[in-house]
Amino acid sequence: MAEPTLVQVFGENASQTSTTITITKADLTGLTASANNTAESLLVAINLKAKEYLTQTNFDANIDQSIVVADGFSSLTTRGTNNTPYRTDQITVSFSKVDSNATIDPDDY
Repeated sequence: MAEPTLVQVFGENASQTSTTITITKADLTGLTASANNTAESLLVAINLKAKEYLTQTNFDANIDQSIVVADGFSSLTTRGTNNTPYRTDQITVSFSKVDSNATIDPDDY
């Protein structure tokens, strides 16, 4: 099989050039697109979109897929001086490559 494509991972309008990547906000999962989306909301939406295609099932079926995005564990915690309760949700991104004792390098995936 082949490497997952930009369209498969980031949506039908995703594209790239040698200097830019374009991901249309309307393609992102759960995001209400606006001119002022926060960096964190965009990161969450990108991860949620990637999680739709970069599944364990697809990873197991495609030797050319190197990344799995999956749900982690949710938990409750408190923050701040008033111990305000917060829900913490995790998304796990796992990177796989032939072992070379190297650190994570985007060019390897």
